[in-house]
Amino acid sequence: MDLPIYLDYAATTPVDPQVAHLLIQHLSRGGVFGNPSSATHPFGQAAARAVEAARVRVATLLNADPHEIIWTSGATEANNLALQGALRICAHQGRHLITSKTEHKAVLDVCRRLERDGCVIAYLDPDPNGLIPPDRVAAALRPDTVLVSLMHVNNETGVVQDIATIGQITRQRGILLHVDAAQSAGKLPLDLQTLPVDLLSLSAHKLYGPKGIGALYVRQRPHRVRLEPLLYGGGQERGLRAGTLPTHQIVAMGKACRIASENMAVEQARIRALRDRLWYALAALGDVLLNGHPDDNVAGILNLSFTGIAAEALLTAIPEIAVSTGSACTSAGNEPSHVLRAMGCDAVRARGAVRFSLGRFTTAEEIEYTAQRVSAAIHRLRKLSPLWELRQRGLDQRVVDWAAVP
Repeated sequence: MDLPIYLDYAATTPVDPQVAHLLIQHLSRGGVFGNPSSATHPFGQAAARAVEAARVRVATLLNADPHEIIWTSGATEANNLALQGALRICAHQGRHLITSKTEHKAVLDVCRRLERDGCVIAYLDPDPNGLIPPDRVAAALRPDTVLVSLMHVNNETGVVQDIATIGQITRQRGILLHVDAAQSAGKLPLDLQTLPVDLLSLSAHKLYGPKGIGALYVRQRPHRVRLEPLLYGGGQERGLRAGTLPTHQIVAMGKACRIASENMAVEQARIRALRDRLWYALAALGDVLLNGHPDDNVAGILNLSFTGIAAEALLTAIPEIAVSTGSACTSAGNEPSHVLRAMGCDAVRARGAVRFSLGRFTTAEEIEYTAQRVSAAIHRLRKLSPLWELRQRGLDQRVVDWAAVP
């Protein structure tokens, strides 16, 4: 077994070797390197065919029409295009948007910007297990609500929202539903012929494709969703996203989606078995809290708080194992996870949370090693922890000034 061990797949996935091979073939003089918009010569025509073939592969993963796939630089841009584009073009209908407090910053920060532009945003509280009850969404709807934006799978806890039921509520009211599916595409079945979703964001680097490429699904039937573009230029992507298309990245994303389509069921079952194996081994330590829903979760994410232990101390004790304390986009900050805080976790529990995320290349041997090393580290750290001593004495560890804890 090689070290270090990578258990941070929710932050990014390594590019699948098959995907990397195809990507390289679309970069250099000997491959398909042309500008897809250059329709007057074979180089551009070959690139255009490659782009459209990749569009079909992404659409196949979602059971959507290829014409409903718009290329973006990733899920962050797709989220921006969906939220800002919808609110701008629907301004005459209303300026009210509903989202949740547990969304990714790529949605929450857009909402803050929209508020500065005069929009009204409703931020829904989750249940303690991270779920957003559909009736809570229904209760927040107003006559001027034009969009609901909820992520399918939470990037920190792995909690899976009931998008189907929420979509039925929004569809009945004629309100658009946007779903950030960066953590669910390629891991959970997504059938947009039956799911009442109007806009859906994807990112290639979350499903073994390259960074810097993603897509936005924009429903065309039974009703056409209209958006105001963020970028203006050459009119690419039906005028919704200007800029020369990166053929190599697009083709790689298409290949990644095809691999996911073909292997999803078997792959996710294997990953779930490994995730459960790790959970049972670490739960045996006692005083280990699962952050998230015990049943409604994606296979590869396990978020735990070890009573009496700061997450930073644990990560320092296991430097050869790559795990995280939350979202990769906010891991450099000192604030406790906004997701866990919204779920009602106190600051001590939130600061003690560690996210293990497994993926395609995770092995049983790596999980066994991780369970042993983490268990040994927890035993050692608890002997040194003032918080653990408080716990043993039956005192409330929440009264401790965290900054004063060594």
